[in-house]
Amino acid sequence: MSAQKRATLVSSTVASILVLVKLVLGIASGSVAVLASAIDSLLDMLVSIFNFFAIKKSEEDPDESYQYGKGKIQAIAAVIEGTIISISGIYIIYVGAKKLIEASVTTLLTPSIIAMSISIVITYFLVQYLLKIAKETDNLVIKADALHYKTDLWSNVAVLIALGLVYLTGLDWIDALFGIGIGIYIIYSAYEIIVEGIEILLDRALRGEIVSSIGEIISKHPEVTSYHWLRTRTDGDINYVEFHMVLRPNMPLLEAHRIADEVEDKIRLLASKKRWVITPHFDPYDDEQVNEVMLNGKSLMKARQ
Repeated sequence: MSAQKRATLVSSTVASILVLVKLVLGIASGSVAVLASAIDSLLDMLVSIFNFFAIKKSEEDPDESYQYGKGKIQAIAAVIEGTIISISGIYIIYVGAKKLIEASVTTLLTPSIIAMSISIVITYFLVQYLLKIAKETDNLVIKADALHYKTDLWSNVAVLIALGLVYLTGLDWIDALFGIGIGIYIIYSAYEIIVEGIEILLDRALRGEIVSSIGEIISKHPEVTSYHWLRTRTDGDINYVEFHMVLRPNMPLLEAHRIADEVEDKIRLLASKKRWVITPHFDPYDDEQVNEVMLNGKSLMKARQ
């Protein structure tokens, strides 16, 4: 089993335990903050289970129908996860506002405080584990899962503070106010996950510094005259790079292939934990303008049709 799949199983198990404890205490005590945290943990559990199957599917080898593999399933999973997180945040805000209006009372404060303290410790170690796996694998789904549980960790801290203040002051509106704050924070945190997933689905180029480094590697090779049409994208696991490099017109194909291998090896070192699919094209002269004219001509013909 891959480290990514193992991480999702661990997070699913931890989340299910936290859901059981928080949900019972949240309903029994009437605490919006605890109930909000329980709902968040329930979503954590469901999302982690979903992520397990998303990663399993994305790791399947390419076939005749999916010749580039199914890596983008991870981006779809990230968008779904971010959307679910946002919906949970909206619901938490609704429950908090309802409690403020109805002025309901929070009970079972001591058991709730103990439960949230334990939850914070457990979630902290889970976050550290997920961050470690995310760093080792650079996997988008695990990154999203780590961010999700990090959000949950701060939510738990906020819930504990809210319960402590209610316990000391007897002001139940504090619980509702913290619950609304947690909901807003959850929605804010989900934005980053959704945006990254959508960017991958839209084939956004790799980060600017990576693209610049790739261009520098190509241009600095002593036998490459120039390059053009550098294009990049990623599916989350695999980075795709295409480019045209200009070589001497009379260069043997064997030499051109050697140069391409040397350039590709250096590009892969830019992110050694990622898989790379690099497609160089050999040109005897710089035909960038010719290609641009042909491309624009085709685009114009399609527009007229």
